[in-house]
Order: sequence, then structure tokens, then C-alpha cells
Amino acid sequence: MTEQAKPSLEVCLSPALLHLYDVKNYIVVIIDVLRATSTICTALHNGATKVIPVSSVAECVSIGKQLGAITAGERDGMIAEGLLNGNSPFEYSREFIQDKTLVLTTTNGTKLLHMAKDAIQIVTGSFPNISAVCDYLVAQKLPVILGCAAWKDRANLEDTLFAGAVVSRIKEHFSVNCDSAIMAESVFNTSKDDIFGFMTQASHFKRLANYGLEKDIRYCLSPDGANVLPIFRNGELVIAG
Repeated sequence: MTEQAKPSLEVCLSPALLHLYDVKNYIVVIIDVLRATSTICTALHNGATKVIPVSSVAECVSIGKQLGAITAGERDGMIAEGLLNGNSPFEYSREFIQDKTLVLTTTNGTKLLHMAKDAIQIVTGSFPNISAVCDYLVAQKLPVILGCAAWKDRANLEDTLFAGAVVSRIKEHFSVNCDSAIMAESVFNTSKDDIFGFMTQASHFKRLANYGLEKDIRYCLSPDGANVLPIFRNGELVIAG
């Protein structure tokens, strides 16, 4: 395939930049490594029927009551007031989540997901499902935006790292004419031999480590622990297929 015939692959480093991209012509991958998209794929991998991402705690509680669902979420890394469950992937074991619906609200990831609503398709990605994400994107043969949820609109290291890891894996199938993609891949190549060690300098690492969540961080940076592909359909995230 000639370079002109290949679909484009771009990286958006922050929700604040998403307006610069014409999302309706793209598959958008929502990336919120610490921890929303890691938790979403883990819950679905462990048997959740669906995950409903919502913007506010009030909406989370309301929908949870209507559906008899598990309500969960965080604000600034801590369980949000009014919710019983947080954003740790370790909360969503098969014993707890199988055959249940999870309604989830987070600081960054759910906001970006709703911002990208006009995309051809929306899927979610993180290291625990990186192979499923890469295989799907290559198979679709459509233009892709890797959308980083960032931290309150500021670019962050972990989402950039994951975007770079995806670029590194699939770039031969795409046309990459995007400085953000090149930057992300360069960051990943710098760190790929010890991603956890590299991440110890990141602001969100320090934030979560202060809460004793290093186990969460290590899981969220490890490949293919929950290798399913969540796809957004009719306001719900379900396993693609």
C-alpha cells in the first residue's frame, strides 16, 4: 500500500486540543491509563455486561438506581463522595462484577469520551488491552486519533506513553504525519525498557502513590492483563464483536 493510500494515524495530547481534529472521520481511541480505561477493560474482561460512562457523580447515582447497577468513580484519584466504589481495576474481580452493569465517572476519561461522540467509532485503550486495540485498528483500515484524556487538560506522561506504544506497534499500516505521534513514540522508545521506573517522575504517579496505589499503577502499565476491546455504542461500553 502506498503512503497516500494508508489511513492517517494522529495523536491528540489533551482534550483541550480535540477541537483541532475532525473526529467524525476517525476512529477515536480514548486513553486514560491511570485509571479509567484500564478499569473499563478489566471490568469487561471479568464479565461485566457493560460499562456506562457518565460525566457527573449525580448522573452516576441516578442511573445506578434506575438500573440496579454498580456505581463507581473518582475525583482527583479518590473515590468520589456519594459513590461506594472507586476507579481501581482491582475492585472489579470476576466474583464482584460478572453479569453486572458498571456506571463510572472519572476526572478526565469520561469527559473526553463524550467530547468525541461524533467519531466513526470510539474505543478505549490502555496497556492492559494494548494488543486488542492495535489488532482492531489495523483491521479496520480507517483513520485513527489516539486521544489522551490527560490531567485536567494538561498533557500527561502515562497517556502519551500509551499513545506512543500504539504508534510504535502499528505505524507501518498507517500514514503518520503528526508531530504529536512522533513525540509520543519518542517518549515511549525512551522508556520502554522500564516504563514503571520512567513513570515515577510523573505527576499522576506521585499523586496516586501518595494514596498507596503503586500496585494499581504497575497493573495499569502492564500489557495485556485484560485484553478485550471496549467499544462505545448507544451510550455504553461493551466488548467489540
